[in-house]
Amino acid sequence: MPDLILLRHAKSDWTARYGADQNRPLNKRGVRSARAVGEFVARYQLTPELVLASPAVRTRTTAELAAEAGGWSSAIEVVPKLYGAGPGDVLQLVQEVSGVERLMVVGHEPTMSGVLEYLTGHQIRVTTATLAYMRSRYVSWSDLDRGTARLELLIRPRLLLD
Repeated sequence: MPDLILLRHAKSDWTARYGADQNRPLNKRGVRSARAVGEFVARYQLTPELVLASPAVRTRTTAELAAEAGGWSSAIEVVPKLYGAGPGDVLQLVQEVSGVERLMVVGHEPTMSGVLEYLTGHQIRVTTATLAYMRSRYVSWSDLDRGTARLELLIRPRLLLD
């Protein structure tokens, strides 16, 4: 059964000079949260085989910091389509994955909440750096559809930070 992990990017810095929205960086709390989530994932042996990340700086940085802090050897693939994507776009990308048992998607709101609700039926707001870990009832990503996943774990970064 494939496992899907959704991770919303960590807290971004609205006061930084960044130009276009895609260039907005993480703030200090966001950096700490991304690292804490990465360590949590490693500690509980939830490391993904593949990470799909939006090209936005805050999203890529979240994925990179989490992987570094957790010592993951996961490939991180930047997927331009994830920036501005809707839940249907994310599901289509996930359904096209093959040869991976545990996949992480690092993206934005309201998309992450929409994907979570579609797959599990749970209406949960995915706040910054929140991780949602789901198990699918099917063998293949291509079978993923409405209500086919079970939410196993939802971790908010404030639970991980001192």
